[in-house]
Amino acid sequence: MPQTKIYGVSEYLNPIKNQLSMVIHSCFVDVLQYPPEKRFHRFFPMDKSDFIFPSDKSQSYIIIEISMFEGRSIEVKKNLILLLIKRIGERFRISNNDIEITIFETPRHNWGLRGVPGDELDLAYKVDL
Repeated sequence: MPQTKIYGVSEYLNPIKNQLSMVIHSCFVDVLQYPPEKRFHRFFPMDKSDFIFPSDKSQSYIIIEISMFEGRSIEVKKNLILLLIKRIGERFRISNNDIEITIFETPRHNWGLRGVPGDELDLAYKVDL
């Protein structure tokens, strides 16, 4: 169950939040075989003075952090990263240089969901892909 945080300059990020959420989720559905009805995205639009980044990045620079259960193969995670970069770049005309993605994986027992530890959940989707 990926939890996603998206950081960017507020003037750029705020107008595209809903569409960006849909694009990100479409990648999760296609690569991770994630249920279409489950979407967990949090946006962190930041004032330019609070979002310091290198001069080789533009104002459309975004950072995407994905927290999810461990278990997906390296190939699946690479496919997810590549599809995110492709779809986000195409849809919003953001350069590859302005999209950074980090995947954080933790054991299911480190999650608390629906009142139980994550390793006790009966999931409607596969994690070991």
